[in-house]
Amino acid sequence: MTAELVRGQNHPVSQSRVEIRVSAGTPVLALASLADEQGRFSGDGILAHPGARSLPGVRSPGELAERHTFAVDLDEVAADVHRLGVLLVLPPGGPVRFGAVPASYVAVADPDGAELAGYTLTGLDAETAVVALELYRRQGAWKVRAVGQGYAEGLGALLTDGGMAAPQAAELAAAALRRAARTGESDITLAAMPTLVGDLRAPQTPAQAPAPAPEPPDPVPAPGHPYAGTPGPGGDTPASPPTISYAHPRRRRTSTEPPEPAPRAAAAQEPGQAPRPVAGDASGWSMEERLYNQVWGMFEDLARTVAAYRSAVEFADSRMDRELDEALSDPRHRLGGSGNAARDTARARREELVAQAQAVLDRDLAQLIAESEVVEPALPAAYARWDNPVWHAHRTPEESPLALRLGDLHLPERPDLRIPMLTRVPLERGLWIDNGRTGSEAAMTMDTDRLRRAAMDMAVTLAVRLLAVHPADRFSVHVIDAAGAGSASLAPLVRAGVLAAPPAAGAAGVTQTLARLTRRVDLVQMALRAGAPEDLPPDVDTADQLLIVHDFPHGFDDRAVTQLRYLADEGAAVGVHLLMVADRDEASAYGPLLDPLWRSLMRLSPVPDNHLADPWVHHAWTFEPNLPPQGSRVLDQALDRVAEARRTTRP
Repeated sequence: MTAELVRGQNHPVSQSRVEIRVSAGTPVLALASLADEQGRFSGDGILAHPGARSLPGVRSPGELAERHTFAVDLDEVAADVHRLGVLLVLPPGGPVRFGAVPASYVAVADPDGAELAGYTLTGLDAETAVVALELYRRQGAWKVRAVGQGYAEGLGALLTDGGMAAPQAAELAAAALRRAARTGESDITLAAMPTLVGDLRAPQTPAQAPAPAPEPPDPVPAPGHPYAGTPGPGGDTPASPPTISYAHPRRRRTSTEPPEPAPRAAAAQEPGQAPRPVAGDASGWSMEERLYNQVWGMFEDLARTVAAYRSAVEFADSRMDRELDEALSDPRHRLGGSGNAARDTARARREELVAQAQAVLDRDLAQLIAESEVVEPALPAAYARWDNPVWHAHRTPEESPLALRLGDLHLPERPDLRIPMLTRVPLERGLWIDNGRTGSEAAMTMDTDRLRRAAMDMAVTLAVRLLAVHPADRFSVHVIDAAGAGSASLAPLVRAGVLAAPPAAGAAGVTQTLARLTRRVDLVQMALRAGAPEDLPPDVDTADQLLIVHDFPHGFDDRAVTQLRYLADEGAAVGVHLLMVADRDEASAYGPLLDPLWRSLMRLSPVPDNHLADPWVHHAWTFEPNLPPQGSRVLDQALDRVAEARRTTRP
C-alpha cells in the first residue's frame, strides 16, 4: 500500500535499492542532489544532472521529459552524504512557473515496481525550481520526506540556499541546463538561461553575497506574539587573534580530518520495526558535538512530524467541508434522505484520513520518545536537566562547553515529549527573562511578587550553570540589583563568593558597573582592531563576562540606558553577555528608544509559555525553564565546586 505523504511528512524506506519516479505533466529537468546532515552542498559531485548523470548510489535521467526515473542504491551512497534530494526545474521557453502546470507527483518504489510512498506537490505558485522530496539518514536507517520547497529565482538560488557559493551555483546550474538543451526536445537557448539560473553571475555587494552555511539557529520568537522580534545574528563570532578569541574552539573546524564516526543504531529486533536508537547517533568530532546535533535532529523531526499531521488534518477538514457543500447544493440530495447519507460519507472519509495521519504521528512520536529516553541520560552537564545524575559527579571542566541548556520545549500533541532547548556558547545574543504579567496567559494568573521571584531564580540558575560548566577562570558574573529586590534569589551566589563583585545597588552602583564593562568592551575592541590583544591593560579581565540586570529600569538614567544598549549590541563579540530580568512595560517611559534592545535579546519566560517558534515550520512551542527539584542542593554543590576550583587555580 502506498503511503500518501503531505508536505513535511516522512516514511521509512525499508529497502536499499529503490526507484524514484517523477510524473510532472510538463517537460521538466529532474536532478538529484547530495548534501550533508545540515543540508549543505559542498565541493564537486553534489549534483547528478544530464552532464554528469551518475554519482555514487544514484543515477539521474538524461533529458527533459514529463516522466523520469532515478535508480538509487542507498548502500552505495557515500558515508558523508546524509540527504539525497530530488530537484525539479522548469526549462526556459516553457511554463514560467509551477503554479501554471499540473501538480507533479513523485514516488519512491521498490525494484519490483510497488510504490512505497508518494507525494503530490501542491501549493506551488511562482517557483521555477523545487526540492520535491529527499531521502535522508536517521539513526542508521533511511527515510523519505516530502519537502516541496520551491524557488522563484531558479536552480541557482536553490543551490545557493544550500550553502554553495553564488558563482559556483550559477556555473553548475548553467552547465546542467546547457546539457539538457542539447539532449532534450525543448527549445532552450543560452540567452534564456539566466532566467532559470537566477541573477547570480552579476557582481555582488557584500550584503548580497551568501554567508557560509550557519549552525542550527536558536528558536525565534513566535509570529504574532506581543514580544516577537527579529532573531539575533547567526554564524560564528568574527575572526580574531587566537590569544583573545571569544569564538568557541570547536564551533568551526578548519582541520581536514573527518569527524569521528557516530555510533550506529542497533538493528531492529523484528523485521519492519525501526532500529533501536543510541545516544550520539549524529555527526561530530566529539560525543558532545554529536549529542548536540542529535538533539537538533530530534527537534526538527518533531517539528516536521507534527506539521505533517496538522497538514493532513487540515486537508481532511477542507475536503469534508467541500463535500458537504456539494451535497447541500445538489437538489437531488434534499429528497429521500440521500443528503444525510452524503454527509455521513463525507464525515467517514474525514475520520479515515485523520486516523491514518494519527497512526503515522503515533509511530513517529513513539520513535522519538524512545530516542529521548536514550539521549537524555547521556547528556553532559551543560545539556542535562538538573535532576540528571551527571551533576552528582560533575567537576569543573578544563574546556568550555559547546552549548548550554536554557530549558525544555514541547508541543500540545505530546506535552510529555520534551526537547532540550540548547543554545551555542559563547552566547551570540543576550537573554531576557520576562517578569511582566502581560507577556502570557500563564504569567497573568500569577501573583506579581511570585512571578518576579521565579524570574530571578531562573536567572540565578542559568548563571550557576554557566559557571559550573566553564573552567574556573573562564567566566565572571556581575549583578546589577539597584533596589536590592533580588537579594533572596542571589543569596547562593553571594554565599559562595563566585561573583566578580558584590551586587551593585543604587544609581551609583549601576553607573560604576556599566562603566567598568563598557570600558572593557572598548579596550578589547581597540586591541583586536590594532592586532595587539597582548597590549591590554593588566586590570582587564579577558574571561567571558555575564551581566545580570534585575528590575530594569530602576536606577537607570539616560546615560546608563545608552551604555546598556551598547553592551547588548557590541558586548557579545568580545565576551560580554547580557541577561536581563525585566518587565518591558515598566520601561515604556523610554518609548521606542529601547525597542532595538528588546528585539536583540532572546525572550524567555519563567512560567510555561508558547512564545518560541522553530526555524523549520514555525510551530509555537511551549518553553519551560529547567529548575532544580524542590529541596535539592544541586545548585549549592555546583557553586561549592566552582569556588573550590577557583581557590586552587589562583596563584
